[in-house]
Amino acid sequence: MTEMTKPTRFAVTSQNFRTITGHAGKARRFILFEASGPDRIAEIGRLDLPIEMAMHGFDDRREHPLDGVDLLLTGGAGEGFVMRMARRGIRVVRTGETDPLTAVRACFLGNLKPPLPHDHDDHGHAHDEGHSCGCGH
Repeated sequence: MTEMTKPTRFAVTSQNFRTITGHAGKARRFILFEASGPDRIAEIGRLDLPIEMAMHGFDDRREHPLDGVDLLLTGGAGEGFVMRMARRGIRVVRTGETDPLTAVRACFLGNLKPPLPHDHDDHGHAHDEGHSCGCGH
């Protein structure tokens, strides 16, 4: 008998609901996907949160609409955000891919584009040296 695996729930930071955007801690718009493989991906919703629901200033003791998501894809996030989301059971993956559906599919295939390099090191968060997908699929 084949064991059924639970679909993976993804949240993608997308301030315009078209492309993957960065600054995940301040993001308020997310496209939600559920996927059980690279060819079995469905958009299941969108979040357009008020400013007080952005994770940057959110009280971690409260429930959040992102709770229940397995993986958050974003164009950029600091280590503090990554650790904060890990405490909620959400793995953060940074990518240079801009198309949300392509990024979710690439996670399953193991070929997600690494994050784009940037030079703004004066804003108080660390950056990865060796970029990798980190999806684990």
